Amino acid sequence: MSKHLYLVALGSNQRHHRYGAPRQVLARAIARIDDKLGKVVARSRLIETAPVGPSQRRYINGALVLSCELKPAKLLRKLQRIERKFGRVRRGQRWRSRPLDLDIVLWSGGIFVRPELAIPHPLFRERDFVLGPAAGIAGDWRDPVTGLTLRQLHGRLTRRRPLSR
Repeated sequence: MSKHLYLVALGSNQRHHRYGAPRQVLARAIARIDDKLGKVVARSRLIETAPVGPSQRRYINGALVLSCELKPAKLLRKLQRIERKFGRVRRGQRWRSRPLDLDIVLWSGGIFVRPELAIPHPLFRERDFVLGPAAGIAGDWRDPVTGLTLRQLHGRLTRRRPLSR
């Protein structure tokens, strides 16, 4: 099997009864991904950001680059399993408070579209809480749709709206 590289966005804005505050939740999730799914070859710093949607709690966000043999749909299922183990419940309102959110943003295979998963992530170009951390660890990685690097996309976005701290 060949290795694939994935850019995965991470988020948490809810304390976990076992793992603690959102920063600790993300640290434990990164360790679990590295242990169970492949090799985490890069990880961003974690940043605090304003919520999207109805949630009132601020988020802790970051990104990682994962090297693994899993195809995109299989990786998605494994990431969703980790989210569930961390207490994520997928029902009802979108963008609500959650202990863990893991999104596949890009992968080394370019474009992947299925009903359950679209790579590149459809909204990543509009989200400084994804582009900021991602540009810090994979700035030269190109968006297969626009041809722009993550650094260029982040620069364009932040000229309009600065990254939250």
